[in-house]
Formats: sequence, C-alpha cells, structure tokens
Amino acid sequence: MELDHAACYRALTARDHRFDGRFFTAVSSTGVYCRPVCPARTPKPENCTFFPSAAAAQEAGYRPCLRCRPETSPDLGAWRGTSATVSRALGLIETGALDEADVAGIADRLGIGERQLRRLFRRHLGASPVAVAQTRRVLLAKQLIHETRLPMTDVALASGFGSVRRFNETFQQLYGCPPSELRRGRTTDGNAEAITLFLRYQPPYDWAAIIDFLSARAIPGVETIDDGAYARTISLDGATGTIRVAHEPQRQALRLAIRPPRLAALPAILARVRRMFDLGAEPHVIGKHLEADPVLAPLVRARPGMRVPGAWDGFEVAVRAILGQQITVGAATRLAGKLSMAYGEPLDGARGALTHVFPSPERLAGGDIAALGMPRSRGAAIEGLAAAAIAEPRLFHARADLSVTIARLRGLPGIGEWTAQYIAMRGLRETDAFPAADVGLLRALADANGRRPSPEELLARAEAWRPWRAYAALHLWTATGTKVETTR
Repeated sequence: MELDHAACYRALTARDHRFDGRFFTAVSSTGVYCRPVCPARTPKPENCTFFPSAAAAQEAGYRPCLRCRPETSPDLGAWRGTSATVSRALGLIETGALDEADVAGIADRLGIGERQLRRLFRRHLGASPVAVAQTRRVLLAKQLIHETRLPMTDVALASGFGSVRRFNETFQQLYGCPPSELRRGRTTDGNAEAITLFLRYQPPYDWAAIIDFLSARAIPGVETIDDGAYARTISLDGATGTIRVAHEPQRQALRLAIRPPRLAALPAILARVRRMFDLGAEPHVIGKHLEADPVLAPLVRARPGMRVPGAWDGFEVAVRAILGQQITVGAATRLAGKLSMAYGEPLDGARGALTHVFPSPERLAGGDIAALGMPRSRGAAIEGLAAAAIAEPRLFHARADLSVTIARLRGLPGIGEWTAQYIAMRGLRETDAFPAADVGLLRALADANGRRPSPEELLARAEAWRPWRAYAALHLWTATGTKVETTR
C-alpha cells in the first residue's frame, strides 16, 4: 500500500502513539527498522523509507531495532478495515496454516486464487504471505528471548522454527550475533511454571467492559475471573493447559501467563488470545466512524476503547450460543458448566476453580445432552453440531466473506440467523457481524414513544456502521445492560 512519506515523517518526529503498529520506519543509514515511537534520535527524512508492516521492512533487508523492539508493537496495520480477505488470511497464518500447507492451501480455504492472495498481500502489507509468516516467527522468538527465561532450544521450538540450527542461522544473519547475546546476560530457567508475555494494544482499551462481558458468561470449571484477571483451561491436540490474562495499563498491554500444553503450541495460543481480546482493533478509527451516528456518539465517548470479546474456540462459542437460546445469560452459563462437568476432560493438575476443559466434539457426539436440563430439540442440535464439527474440522474457520460464513453456519443444526451472527462475531472475529433481530439492540434504539425498530429497519440503519457493526452492537449492549443471550 502507498504511505504518505511526509505524513509518516511527521508522526515519527512527534512520537505519536496513535500510529504505533500502523507503519514501520526503515533507516538506510543504519539498516534498522523501527516503530514510530522509537526513542532513538530521529533520522533525516531522506534516510527514511516507510513500510506498512514489519514483514515488508524485513523482506527489504532491514533488521528489527533493539531499542524500540518491533515485536512489541500493537498487532495492527493501516490496511485493517480495507481488506477482510487479508485479515482472514493473517488469522490463518497466525494459527500456523503455513506450517501445515502452502499459500495455495490458504487461498483455497478463503475461496480465492493463489495469485490474487499474493497480490492482496503485496498491496496491503508490502510483503508475501511467506515473508509475513517468517517475520512473525522471528519477532516472536525475539520477544521470548527478551521477556522469558526459556532456554534457546525452547525458544526455537516455541516460536515455530523447524530446528535450532535454522533458528541460530536466522538470528546470525539478521543481527550479526547468536540469539543468546540478545538476552544480555540474563539467566535462563527451563523449569519456570508459566511463560509470561506482554501483548500490546493501541490505547484506549476498555478492560472493564470486556472483563464484565466475559465474567457474566464464564463457564464454571472452565473459566474464572479473579482480581480483575481472566483465566481459563485450554486444550490443543488433546493436551491441556491454562492461560491467565490481566491488564497492565501502564504498559498498554495485557499480561499473559501460559502453561502451554506443549511449547510448539505457543504461536497458536498467542494468536487465539490476541483474537479473543481483540488486540488488533484501532479504537480511534472505529470510534470516529461510529460517532457519526447521533445515538452511538455518546456511547462511544463514554466507553472509548470498546472491544468485541472473542472466544477461545469456535465450537465452544457455537455450543454456548445454542445453550443460550431463549434463556438468560446466567441460566446459559450454568448449563454450560453442567455440560463441561459431565462431558469435559478433567484438567491435568487442576488449579483451584479451573478443573475441566470444554468438551470436544468427539465427547459430545452421541451423548444425551438434553438430560442435563434443556429441551430435547436443543440437546439434539448440540449433538448434531458436534457430529458436523467432527466431519469438517475446519467448520468454524472464516470463509471468503461474511455472507458465505453466515450461510455456512446457518446450514448447521440449531443455528439460525442470530446464532450465526453471534458465532461470526465472537468465534470468527468478523467485525461486521450483526445480529439485527436481537431484542437488546432493538430495545436500545427504541424511539421516545417506546416503539422499537423492526430488524429490517435496524439493518438499514446499521448500513452506515459498516465495517464495524459488531462494535456498534457491543456499545448498545453495554449501554442497555442486556442480559438476554439470544432471540429468535
């Protein structure tokens, strides 16, 4: 994508935090690329080249700055909101899609051609999909070197390098020294109980809103809120672990403590946490867009930095949504707890209130779910959903566009329009998902006489909120204190 050199240079000289993560500055005189907030002396404008992504700068031959540490930049991009396809492709890359397949495989999953996907990456990120994956691997390794005490062999494994040799060669090439020298004498300890990392965001961040939302829906035994921090059990490829996420406002970051099922799962865990807590959002851009609506404007000003709470797993949020049909959030949460205790796998080394992982599709398929206390039709819908998820492991992956995703979800047992939009919003990170028939949204937009708009009228009004309709929904839900999980 084209970046305005003069505008970028002004943001660089001002150390403007609003642009952190939106572009990177490569300096020809040093061979280094930096964040806009780098504390180093401002380079001359003629020595600066601006790139839309770290991958583009690194592919052009620049190495990451050791002072501002680009790996700690908010995971943003000036292209966000302009290319949903690139966003979906990045989500797949973050969860290791290029470790399992090639670029053609990702393109096929998104329903586009490989050449088109490569062109989109060049246009919006200035780099190829493979370069993006490689850069993410290097920057994660660098973050692990700086923020943990893992031995270098574990760093190589946890950041996705195929071998320690390749890991060492890459760092020698980039930095002119082995990776161990970047740690600057810090001791290592491979027996630390948890891996702790800081995940940066672009402020403001309404932590209170997102923690209230998750607290109301926390599944007993699987999730818990303690001292303002969120914790849950996780399962990847049959191995279990835990995560704990707390807010560190002074760092403009979330503090993530992970007891991973295995070190190689770390990139996938980080990707899920970033998506779950919506760390890629640009609140200034979204807020400015939504403030054009007179009803939303005071809500946006009252809750700047509102995020759309995601979910750890698409199947989990789909089951949770079906359980919540026509009942309150509290009742649905209790049912989800009963389901987890009855069918979930016990956590290895249970820790306090965290005792079970959420049931996998294999554990729910063929079970008598309705016996837990719900209508037979709802229990059958969950059993059918589990069978569908077993038959299609990528069932809850984003499709080529939102309409295709919604159509696919609506074809599943027990999932109507509201439920499909809710799953797309939370489980698939579709920023434009919008459950227009929701009672809470209709109530929030009632006129002075109490007349609520019809779902069709609400959809027409929400056209102006695209591509951020999910954020509009969260603002309206939060303002009205909605306690109904779903409607039909």
